[in-house]
Amino acid sequence: MSGAVMTVVIILIVVAVVVLLGVALWPRMRSRRLRERFGPEYDRTVDESQNRRVAERELAERERRHQQLELRPLSEDEKQRYNMQWAHVQEQFIDDPAKSLQNADRLLTSVMTDRGYPTEDYHQQLADLSVQHAGPLEQYRSAHDIAERAGRGEASTEDIRAAIVNYRELFVDLLDDNGADQPARNKVDQTAQNK
Repeated sequence: MSGAVMTVVIILIVVAVVVLLGVALWPRMRSRRLRERFGPEYDRTVDESQNRRVAERELAERERRHQQLELRPLSEDEKQRYNMQWAHVQEQFIDDPAKSLQNADRLLTSVMTDRGYPTEDYHQQLADLSVQHAGPLEQYRSAHDIAERAGRGEASTEDIRAAIVNYRELFVDLLDDNGADQPARNKVDQTAQNK
């Protein structure tokens, strides 16, 4: 065998090994990227799915749908107006906790709408928000559940207070456009550091 033929054979073997390694490592790299992007939402989706591949397909679909949304940051005036409205919600809690919770829910929906998130379907909201706002999503779920119970008269004042605090986590995250593309885990860590 000539030296040129041997060189071509070696190059082909190296290319084949690299391609095989890439194919073998792709699922692991995808899992890692999705885990970093979605944080605790990744684990929740995997737990609720038939298997990891189905869950990861769903998360990738959420990312594709999210890219189709026409999201926009809020202006400084809008942020200031929303912060003032939130302060009113908190003040209202003293006199009428249930009404305060309803207003917190409406205000959060307004922020989502102004940012460009569809708000007609709660489950779709969760999916859409999970792409950039996965950190406070569990608090949002909890607050939503309490709001539904409060609507039936089954929530205590302490439950309502907890719901408003939980709504605030997502409210602040939606108003804060800095780092919206950061992985969820980093955003949760930053929130904890800021408290």
